[in-house]
Amino acid sequence: MNRQKGIEGKGIEGIDAITYSTDRWDDARRFFSDWGLKSVSDEPAQQVWETLNGAQVRIRRPDDATLPPPIEAGPTLREVVWGVDDSGDLEPIAQALALTTGFEDRRGKDGTLFALDPHGLKLVFQKSVKRSVEVKGVATNPYGGVQRIDTPSPIYERATPVEVGHVVLFTDRIQEAEAFYQRLGFVTSDRYPGRGVFMRCAEQAGHHDLFLLSLPGKPSGLNHVAFTVRDIHEVFGGGLHMSRCGWKTQLGPGRHPISSAYFWYFENPCGGLIEYNADEDHLTGQWKERSFEPGPTMFAEWAIDGGIDGNTRRQRNVQASGKFLTEKK
Repeated sequence: MNRQKGIEGKGIEGIDAITYSTDRWDDARRFFSDWGLKSVSDEPAQQVWETLNGAQVRIRRPDDATLPPPIEAGPTLREVVWGVDDSGDLEPIAQALALTTGFEDRRGKDGTLFALDPHGLKLVFQKSVKRSVEVKGVATNPYGGVQRIDTPSPIYERATPVEVGHVVLFTDRIQEAEAFYQRLGFVTSDRYPGRGVFMRCAEQAGHHDLFLLSLPGKPSGLNHVAFTVRDIHEVFGGGLHMSRCGWKTQLGPGRHPISSAYFWYFENPCGGLIEYNADEDHLTGQWKERSFEPGPTMFAEWAIDGGIDGNTRRQRNVQASGKFLTEKK
């Protein structure tokens, strides 16, 4: 498969699906349509949405009996489905899960595994059903490395996310949670000692598929889910479209110095925040884990608080004027 995340034959390769629960049913439908996902089904008990590579976003009712108890009150994440490249990669995961206290070896007919992580979040491991996609971000022209010739960079009117990129969880048991995911084959990329752990699902993969964040007095719960788009231009195009649709920016656009990725965060009616994300670092076994002191400049090299107004294309409460940016009426 032509994937941005893990490498074939290396166990877990990325996120196949996520499930939210919310009582804001109509808001969820409008939100994910505006977000740029494709509607696959819309039933009274479940909405199913899809990224370009077939990763799914499932929306269910808060009292859905097929799901375990939520990890926090209100709309939130209820399930993460992790895909593997080959069915044979499921057996090492089953053996790792067997070392977990209280784990019951429950498998589907196709070998699919079901488990709970240390926070009580439902995890599913299956042979990936995502499809290969021929999607590329725009080439750039850094000094000394011109790649885009006689071709302007694109301007996106909205985003169409390629995949579900990563999940960020608040945790009140960071050491236990890191050890749990390491047993499953996750690799720690970088960390805030005692406060946060960036983990990728394979040795050779994007900077992180999972981030565990520990804040004093903060119980377990969802922080955000990130959706990968083609490039920085699509981050801007998607964010401006969401702004025009009336959705509230939490922070962005901006850039994370730790992963090098560009971002734009919005409030999500299905729980936590949601992120457009592009241009993250890609790591191999040669990467050496780093440690950082938490702080505003470590989270964001730069960022716009409150976002950009999708109509004026300026910061909120700033009016565009004149034919050119430097021309004032």
